[in-house]
Amino acid sequence: MNPSSDVLVIGAGVIGAATAYFATQQGLSVTVVDKGLPASGTSSACEGNILVSDKELGPELELTRYSLGVWHGDLAEHKRLWEFESKGGIIVASRDSSLASLNRVMAAQASYGVSVEELDPDALRSAEPHITPEALGGASYPEDCQVQPMLVAAHLVRLATEAGARFIADTPVSGFLRSGDRIVGVRTPRGEFSAGAVVNCTGTWAGELAALARVNVPVLPRRGFVLVTEPLPPMVHHKVYAAEYIDNVGSSDAGLQASPVVEGTPSGTILIGSTRERVGFDRTVSTAALKLLAGNAVTLFPFLEHIKAIRHYHGFRPYCPDHLPVIGHDERAPGLWHAAGHEGAGIGLSAGTGKLLAQALSGQTPDMDLSPFAPARFGENPDTTAHTRQEATA
Repeated sequence: MNPSSDVLVIGAGVIGAATAYFATQQGLSVTVVDKGLPASGTSSACEGNILVSDKELGPELELTRYSLGVWHGDLAEHKRLWEFESKGGIIVASRDSSLASLNRVMAAQASYGVSVEELDPDALRSAEPHITPEALGGASYPEDCQVQPMLVAAHLVRLATEAGARFIADTPVSGFLRSGDRIVGVRTPRGEFSAGAVVNCTGTWAGELAALARVNVPVLPRRGFVLVTEPLPPMVHHKVYAAEYIDNVGSSDAGLQASPVVEGTPSGTILIGSTRERVGFDRTVSTAALKLLAGNAVTLFPFLEHIKAIRHYHGFRPYCPDHLPVIGHDERAPGLWHAAGHEGAGIGLSAGTGKLLAQALSGQTPDMDLSPFAPARFGENPDTTAHTRQEATA
């Protein structure tokens, strides 16, 4: 048996890394295990968005604004480590119907305190000179930011270990340890690890891990592609996307969806997203998705038609059917906690999620009510429970 910890975090993506970091800040002893290395899952296959602009009123927007405060407050001294950019975001509407929808969203967000400014065509072209001439107007969100997500995960794990945490790579979890009904640790090929609390931060695999504990957490993979252009002089100055992106984020459609999302990086390359489709863990490269990405990007920034794409990458976002992450203690399996299902918002929400969980794990009342994200909201799934009972106790 390995030494016991107050907290055992499973998964070293940005969510797990942030949870581990903030738990050490609370004075808890922490062990992190991952079946690979930090950021070897979804965190290595995304754009690093920290967005307010795509959030509608509700718990996710509240968590987003809380997380922004953590990025700018608790983590501000480290921002250079992960290329934190307060670049701002711009949503562009090129149809009358999209502009009307955007105006409604802006009004609702502004009533909640979100910083947003309407852009007429002249103001839009002043902010983004190379935008399509078809654009009718837009909205500017100065709070939108960007980071390099792999650097976030790697450095937060490092900072946690420097504060006393243990990180153990290449260590998949095969089952849970129990004392009566309580989860008290995990089994791995490297032995058993006991802990006062076990936190499931395994992203798209969170549902499978939860099933080993005989609970239903319906996190599913949603595949997404990103194109990367050749390095260019500064041509895109904000994170810029079409108004249709908001609808796609909130959609539950399993088929291929794409809306143009374009942004520059410090290295000069331009990232082009985004697609969404539920195809399980199929890693096949979809030429249809890449073609759609390229075509959509050109409709937003016509100059891209003559620019080379030098590579692409793709991964799986952890999707929840109700579009809210799963955060907090699982009363169906005492001792088990979850932090997963953030879908495309995981990078931005990681800071707030980690801090709130660390507060709860240390016995404090979290700064924000976590009940909207409660794991038990999904109830039981008898088929999953029956199927996994033997695996979990083997």
